[in-house]
Amino acid sequence: MQSDGQPVSEVFRICPACGAEIEQKAGPFICEKCNYANFFGPVLAVGALIENESGELLLVRRAREPGKGKWGLPGGFVDAGESAEQATAREVHEEVGITIEEFDYMFSGPNLYNYRGIVSPVVDLFFLCRLSAEVQIRLAVDELSEFIWTVPKPEHLDNMAFPSNRRALEFWLEHHSGSGR
Repeated sequence: MQSDGQPVSEVFRICPACGAEIEQKAGPFICEKCNYANFFGPVLAVGALIENESGELLLVRRAREPGKGKWGLPGGFVDAGESAEQATAREVHEEVGITIEEFDYMFSGPNLYNYRGIVSPVVDLFFLCRLSAEVQIRLAVDELSEFIWTVPKPEHLDNMAFPSNRRALEFWLEHHSGSGR
């Protein structure tokens, strides 16, 4: 995993519990004044590998950073009070306008998310979503600029916005029968 920013654990300078200024080092945030601790555990994100009846996957091109102009999978962060499955359905609907009702968990993996120079640890959960009918894609144009249905090729794998999305595509390719189902 790569990160070209500063870890979130190193940018905290003010204790959220008591307001004391802290000289923070790598590792958990521990306030010497009130003993508040934050371990900066990873946040959860989801990615959807949406497979059509022809056995192709939906790839989307990102219209904003991080990864602007690169390929990705529909997905995003899990909101508080939401399951990974609910987040997958919500993100797919928000980003590409599809209602997903059936999907299977594939695997998870670590990722680093660099947003404006602050790097947060993430655990990505990937789900395989199979479509049984043709759907109309409606891109969220503030997030995405293009889509394709394809069996990913090296030119797609080499131009992915996130290493974890590439690993998900490689996993799918390894287990894909090539027969459309």
